[in-house]
Amino acid sequence: MALLILPDAQADLLALQDYMLDTWSEAAWLKAEDEIFEKLENIDTGAFSGMPVRELAALGILDYQNVYTSHHKLVYRRIAGDTYVYLIAGHRQDYPSLLEKRLLSR
Repeated sequence: MALLILPDAQADLLALQDYMLDTWSEAAWLKAEDEIFEKLENIDTGAFSGMPVRELAALGILDYQNVYTSHHKLVYRRIAGDTYVYLIAGHRQDYPSLLEKRLLSR
């Protein structure tokens, strides 16, 4: 099993890091980062699974799932035992627009 954070999701992480370091503190960012990667590790090992992304499930697309941390929403897909992370969004972000831009416009 492998955890693959796709380039757009990597950019999400960097943007969240910049935002949190500018707005909060390094300690807050490190706590959020630990929470994100702990959740992803649990998904990748099969210890935890999310729910289908509601907006995509309404279109009949059920293989993308999301999970939440205390402040973030993660969208991923499991393919042949590997976990692909597509989106990492803060709860204050416009999630429907990000989802549409990231997954529905391709």
